[in-house]
Amino acid sequence: MADPTRAQRTAARDGAPESEIPGPPAGELPAGPLEGPPHGAKSLTIGAVCKALSQEFPDISISKIRYLEDQKLLTPRRTPGGYRLYSSSDVSRLRTILRLQRDEFLPLRVIRQELAAGRTTDEEVPAPAAVAGTGDARPGAALRRLTFSIRAGGALYSLEDVVEETGADPRLVSELEDYGIVKGEPRGGAGAPKYYDETEREIVRAVTELSRYGVAGRNLRVFRTSAEREAALLQQILAPALRSRNPERRKEAVEALENLAAVASHLKHLLLVRDLRRIAK
Repeated sequence: MADPTRAQRTAARDGAPESEIPGPPAGELPAGPLEGPPHGAKSLTIGAVCKALSQEFPDISISKIRYLEDQKLLTPRRTPGGYRLYSSSDVSRLRTILRLQRDEFLPLRVIRQELAAGRTTDEEVPAPAAVAGTGDARPGAALRRLTFSIRAGGALYSLEDVVEETGADPRLVSELEDYGIVKGEPRGGAGAPKYYDETEREIVRAVTELSRYGVAGRNLRVFRTSAEREAALLQQILAPALRSRNPERRKEAVEALENLAAVASHLKHLLLVRDLRRIAK
């Protein structure tokens, strides 16, 4: 027999009103397509949406989707029992939100305005390797933003891999280490080769682009110092939640940290544009 208490907890987590929490026979919805509106379109449960988008957005989570709904960016329909059901347009809207966060570092307030103006990003996003092989020589073309997670650095790359993928000079990578811009991690004890995570690989890629304009490693200390100060400020804002013993609260704090990082990045970009406008006059 199904555990009614567990079924009720599952429904409560999915946002069902307490008075409408289903009993044991209907305690769990399948994590797949369900019949949606009368015209026959399929709807997805929140778990199925999370699974469908996880390949493009590895850090997507049910709690993050719920957070976006709390921010009035998503409005899935509800079953009589209170379960969320997402239509294809809901999923497309969510994909647009996630891409604007990832690719343009836009805060939610700006994303809301973009959506209201009819902004979509329905086109397929090419894989990183495909982008690198396009031969686009425009400045900055190699800097397509990838998905990065504050929670993990992703795969590890040897120096040879980093040099091959970014086109960087090995001496530039060494210089970046000297100035603390990247910090390769030795694997296998003293004297072992160093490995770099995805974020550091993309830092090398960005600096390689800057080096074409004569920017050297020593010129990048201002960026490192600025980043350290911003990180310290955001840590101070969310310190209590980040130290919480409650795993769910810590997870929500990390997601809030990612959102704050996007807001801070957008603000910094705006300030830079403002100052550059003055220079260009």
